[in-house]
Order: sequence, then structure tokens, then C-alpha cells
Amino acid sequence: MDFGSDNQSGVSPRILQAILDACSATAGSYGSDPWTREAEDAVARVFGCEPQVFFVATGTAANCLALSALVPSWGAIFCHRQAHIATDESTAPEFFTGGARLVTVATDSGKITPDALRAALERLPDVPPHSVRPAALSLTQATENGLVYTPEELRELATIAHAHGMHVHMDGARFANAVAALGCTPAELSSAAGVDVLSLGASKNGALAVEAVVFFNTGLATDFAMRRKRAGQLVSKGRLFGAQFNAWLDDDHWLQLARQANDGARMLAAALRSHAEVSLAWPVQVNEVFVVMPRALLDRLHEAGVQCYDWYPDSLPAGMPLAAGEVPVRFVTAWSTTREDVAAFQALLHA
Repeated sequence: MDFGSDNQSGVSPRILQAILDACSATAGSYGSDPWTREAEDAVARVFGCEPQVFFVATGTAANCLALSALVPSWGAIFCHRQAHIATDESTAPEFFTGGARLVTVATDSGKITPDALRAALERLPDVPPHSVRPAALSLTQATENGLVYTPEELRELATIAHAHGMHVHMDGARFANAVAALGCTPAELSSAAGVDVLSLGASKNGALAVEAVVFFNTGLATDFAMRRKRAGQLVSKGRLFGAQFNAWLDDDHWLQLARQANDGARMLAAALRSHAEVSLAWPVQVNEVFVVMPRALLDRLHEAGVQCYDWYPDSLPAGMPLAAGEVPVRFVTAWSTTREDVAAFQALLHA
């Protein structure tokens, strides 16, 4: 029973077949192929605009290369205290941006709020050239606590950022899950809300290994082809990236996969809530479930073969202190999670 990460799930058969089909003949290299051009057009149709689209292999590359196009090396990137770029990207953001500083924003809500962002900006010293300059706001959709920003929340945050001369980046590793959860259009959660560049993740949602950097503010993409090449992310068989994205987006397959993952999380949350020693930490909005349970119970689950992770104690809501012997735990469902998986877990939990 694997609820460790949606990174650990397999590949959608439809996407895997698309990869095999793309391998059946020769094609132009480095993205000069029909699959890549079709994928770029597909992204444009999904968002209803004409963005600049670049495919890369990893989420780290997508996030950090995107940020490198937004900020100078002496700039500041504002993000939530638990944002992936702050807690799980090693020093890649600083490396790719040439030294830009991450300024983290702590909130009790699990999301950056307008008041918290304004306060963080006001606290930043303004003594040029001695102080770091605000350059970008990075928002995670869905967040590291499994929460979603609404279009209204995004627009307000983007308005504040733009008023301070900052660009807006979105870490969309689970963007599909957020779109599926909110029932919005992809544009309403990105370009129409003021996002300048989106790291659109497919690898957690049924693809083999591909992410897209989508520039809605196309002027920011001027040198991005060179940035991607310099970072070793311009792959020779680029058609394999394009083939994955075509199959992923075709007929809203990406949203179908995301809905399956989200549905699995709701079922899993119900199973966890039914145990007297388990408390839900955050609302379940996408495909992540955060709970508090006794360490002894977590150990027994691990011994029985359940994969899940104990989580950061400071990731809990302010009003949810840990009792002695308790630990926060993260469970993640994937497109491939089934009702049978959850039923088997519930039976084990109550055994």
C-alpha cells in the first residue's frame, strides 16, 4: 500500500503508448519535431492564449530555470515558508538564479495571504544598493499542505506583487489537481489571475518524466532557450517530451488523472478519520492527506508495508499542537490509487 508520493506511481498506459509510438520512427532532434510542435499548440489551446512553452525533464529544473528568467542574482524571491523551492530543492534556486535570495513568508493558513505578503515586503530593508530587492513571488498550486488558491486569492496576490515591481511564478507540480478540485479553467488559475510563468508538472500526474515551463508574459522568455541548454535540459530526443504532453492533455486526460487522485485522497481521508487515534490536520482539497497520529501507530503501519512519510512538525496549523508521542504524517494518492487500495488500508488500520 503505497501512499508515499505521487512521484512513485507508474505511467498512464495512454501516455506510455504515446512514447512507444514516438519511438517507432526517426524525427528531428532537440525539439524540432512534430510531437513537440503539437504539444506547444496543445498547451496554448488549454490556456486559451499564445504562451512560450519549453519542456524539461524535472520539476526542479522547471521551477529554478523559470525563476532564473524572472530575477537578477541580487533579487529576492518571496515564497511560503513550506514551499517546495524552500524546503526540497536543495540550493538549486540559488544556483540557477546566480544567488537570488529566498524570503519565506510564514502563515497559519498554509497559504500566503495578502496581509502576510504586504507585511513581508514592508519588513524588507529598502537601502539600495545594500539591501536585497523584491523581484518575484512564487506561489505553489496546490500548496505543500494540499491546499488550493482560488482565482480571487491569486489575483489579489499578483496585484500586490506587480505593484512592487515583482513577477509572479507558479510552482504547478500539482496544478492539474488544483484545476480538477476547483472546477476552474486552467487560465483562471494562471494567466487570467496574473501569473507570469507557470511550471506545469505532469510527472506526478501520470507522465513518465516531463514538465513544461509556460511563459504567459512572453517577454520574460527572451533568453530561456539558452538557459535551458546551459542547464542540460535540452534533450536530443525531445519528441519524447512532446509525445507525453500530447497524450496527457488530449481529451482532458490530465484532468481525468487528477480527479482520480483527488477522489482517492477523499476516500483515504475518510478511512483515516474513522480511526479514534488519528486527527486530520488540514482540509483535503487535492490528493494529499495530512494527519496526526501516535508514532507507535505509524510504526505499525510501516511494519505492515504501508508507505507514507512522517512530516514536518512546524507544518501543522497553529492551533494543533502535538501531544507526547504524536507525529504529523503525510499520505499522497495518485492517479493509479484504487478503491481496493484504500479499502485494504482501512482494514489494516483498524486491525
